[in-house]
Amino acid sequence: MMRATSRLVGFLAAAVLAIAVAAWFVMSRRPPEVAIAEIKPTTIEQALSVVGRVRPLELVQVASPNSGQIVRLLHDEGDRVATGDPLAVVLATVEQAQTQVDVARERAARAAAAEARLNYQRVKTLYDQGFAAKAALDAARAGLDTAQANVAAASAGVRASAERAQEFVIRAPMAGVVLFRPIDNGQVVSAGQTLFELGSSTGVEIRAEVEEVYADALRPGQVARAALSGSSTIFPARVTEVSPRIDSSTGGRSVRLAAEGDQGLSPGRSVDVTIVVRQRPGAIVIPRAAVLDATAAPKVHVVDAGDIVRARSITVARWPSVNAIVESGLRAGDRVVLEPAAVKPGAQVTPVAAEPDR
Repeated sequence: MMRATSRLVGFLAAAVLAIAVAAWFVMSRRPPEVAIAEIKPTTIEQALSVVGRVRPLELVQVASPNSGQIVRLLHDEGDRVATGDPLAVVLATVEQAQTQVDVARERAARAAAAEARLNYQRVKTLYDQGFAAKAALDAARAGLDTAQANVAAASAGVRASAERAQEFVIRAPMAGVVLFRPIDNGQVVSAGQTLFELGSSTGVEIRAEVEEVYADALRPGQVARAALSGSSTIFPARVTEVSPRIDSSTGGRSVRLAAEGDQGLSPGRSVDVTIVVRQRPGAIVIPRAAVLDATAAPKVHVVDAGDIVRARSITVARWPSVNAIVESGLRAGDRVVLEPAAVKPGAQVTPVAAEPDR
């Protein structure tokens, strides 16, 4: 009895070992598993994300037409000013002295004119009484005309020097807010140097710079989603202008957007903006990691009906999206290898379905 039991145990052990060996043999010959994504065309939103900055609708750089030392600063950043308000005063010693000289000349000219008028009246009275010759009257009249012309010239000189001196008083060209004041009291400035930056008080806009290759797809009226940097609160906006000018230093074009409604945006704040370019129905999207030679000759690895890996060339849209938008080369039902570098064309594989990120 014990011998029969021992034989049975031995037989069972041998059977288990044989099954294990057979399973190992089968598993060792099974093709390696690879993660694939089955192509399912869908509608996507083709959008462009940029970082913009809030700016006043009008922005003016206020500069001094003359060089000199700043002797008075009348406004600081954040101050509201009206059109014509003085912002700063530049030292104008020579101009002020010239104004005083011109004023003194005008006074002398007026005094000479008054004397010439009295002389003319005196000669005219004598002429009317027959005690003066016509030549004397003409000479007196000529002297008066000359004196009056001198007064006019002196007055013009006073006005010119006064206007020249006023150029050293820097005034606000429009009503608004002082956004930037890069100067200090006592500083020597040069002609044309920016002293103040004023923003209009009529409203704000969002400005962003977009690479020229992507800016070509933008149009006024396109909707956008915006949020102040660091905030999760999203508000609607729309594109109002796409500048045709390309900045030669950056290769970008300026895009202007208007926020919908009163969002209380302060000039200078940075804004994260997503501009919706268009809706694309039936689009094919795959992870960028699934694309080989993306910049030179983009291609993917697909698994055919016989579970064999095949290389296939594709065309990818030039668009800064998270995933690659495939223009051609793939169709619905294709099985794309998600890690193409791990497997070579011609290999037999065991495909394992995985949903790509959209």
